[in-house]
Amino acid sequence: MKHIKLIIITLFLLLIIIVAVQNYAAFVTPVSFRLDLFFSRFQSVKMPISFVVVVAFLIGFVVAGGYGMFERFRLKKQIKTLTKEVKEMDNEINSLRNLPVTSEDMSLEQSSDNNSRPKVR
Repeated sequence: MKHIKLIIITLFLLLIIIVAVQNYAAFVTPVSFRLDLFFSRFQSVKMPISFVVVVAFLIGFVVAGGYGMFERFRLKKQIKTLTKEVKEMDNEINSLRNLPVTSEDMSLEQSSDNNSRPKVR
């Protein structure tokens, strides 16, 4: 399995290198961003497209990582809460199992059994 993973990663990196070499001219083309508002105008410095792509990737990586960490902490908290509930319910079940059976309980159980059985004539 490790060898297959290594082969797949190598092929993926080779594909990225081939695409980068074939599109070198497009990757180094300078671009600038412009924002026209009613009251102001902003324009960025010229930068290569490859820089814009890398920055966008890193921003996405940070945002997705932050969201993933938030979800992980939320789910850990939920697991702790549910584990605590399960322990409380187990303790309740054990305490109910250890209760003594009284004659009153037996008479209630027998009367419910008699009512639930069909009568044969």
